[in-house]
Amino acid sequence: MKVLVIAHAHPDFSVGGGEIAAYNLYTTLRDDPDTTGALFLARSDLGTIGHGAIVSRRPGEYLWRQDMGDWFKLRTANALAVVKDFRAFLRQHRPDTIYVHHYAHMGLELLREIRHTLPQAKLVLTLHEYTAICNHQGQMVKTDSTKRLCYRASLEDCHLCFPAVSPESFWLRRRYIEKHFQVVDMFVSPSEFLRQRYIDWGIPADRITVIENGQPSFARDIPRRGQPGIQKIGFFGQVTEYKGVDILLKGLSLVPPDARRDLRVEIHGANLEQRSEAFQVLIKELRAPLLEEGCLRWVGGYERTELFRKMSQVDWVVIPSIWWENSPMVIQEALVCGKPVLAADIGGMAEKVRDGVTGLHFEARNPFDLAEKLTMIAQGYVPAGVEQPDLLKSVSYAESARLYKRLVASLT
Repeated sequence: MKVLVIAHAHPDFSVGGGEIAAYNLYTTLRDDPDTTGALFLARSDLGTIGHGAIVSRRPGEYLWRQDMGDWFKLRTANALAVVKDFRAFLRQHRPDTIYVHHYAHMGLELLREIRHTLPQAKLVLTLHEYTAICNHQGQMVKTDSTKRLCYRASLEDCHLCFPAVSPESFWLRRRYIEKHFQVVDMFVSPSEFLRQRYIDWGIPADRITVIENGQPSFARDIPRRGQPGIQKIGFFGQVTEYKGVDILLKGLSLVPPDARRDLRVEIHGANLEQRSEAFQVLIKELRAPLLEEGCLRWVGGYERTELFRKMSQVDWVVIPSIWWENSPMVIQEALVCGKPVLAADIGGMAEKVRDGVTGLHFEARNPFDLAEKLTMIAQGYVPAGVEQPDLLKSVSYAESARLYKRLVASLT
């Protein structure tokens, strides 16, 4: 079996969950004795690559200079690169199975090109977020100032979020996306929550299954902190408006002072300077007194290779996102490190964290409830899973790849 894994970025240049999951699948299949050949094709925006060109990164790995021209209909900016460069790449390598882990920045057209050029190949598309359903960057969050959660897409609701776009245009958008999705043999979701969202949107239930993103086993061998006293709680990720860092800081400030003395929140995140000025001002105002008090440390960004070491030095991991998420890699990474997770009680976060077992839930967007949970942690609360390590197990790279292989075998 010869396989091709396609992602919207290469982990050498981007550390998002989708591209990391795709690359891990590629390397695992590459080393599988059943695989006769494995290729990884990642979209790139490197200026040293000609527009539309596909170039070698290292043996078996390729970069494709491609961009999105129409985010509304998810169309490529360079259709010629799809029917010329990408088609030539497919004809040269002729994979039997193609795993597409995203179409962002490349365009939906690549799906139809795969089916046109290699009609017998098995095509599996892994959906990592809600882009096909929601025109608001796939967040399923309202566009007004409240950023309310959206529970189900409809032509009328989408028009209310984007008044300049008619309901008829949203109907055409959906039909265009559905037309491209028709050529996919099977869809994969890393969470049941996202799977149900796409079923509600229109993908038949028997055409979409759940396969979790794999995690490394070596992380369990990293020394644990296990120190008494102050409870260290780590946030790991981008500091954006949707990741809930403002909720976390508000919650920490609401913890009673005597309990706050037993807490240390660490922000391992970067790119605040890339956010809106209003959000930057808000974060700076919220963090200033906490930094002065000493219950907050603003550590900043980190290299991907540093993650497990840094995570091993905290007692808890917190994910306070105000949007649904899907299957946040940080949750699985925390569990692999044996760390309980304090998570907002919505979407993929609520699914992946078992309340009272592998962590704690708090009411999403509610800093008062978050403060109550932080106080519990300061007082020494320990969920059952910490003392029963088997409850914290995550799917390994090999197990995840095995499920993908089994899925493809079922299509023949």
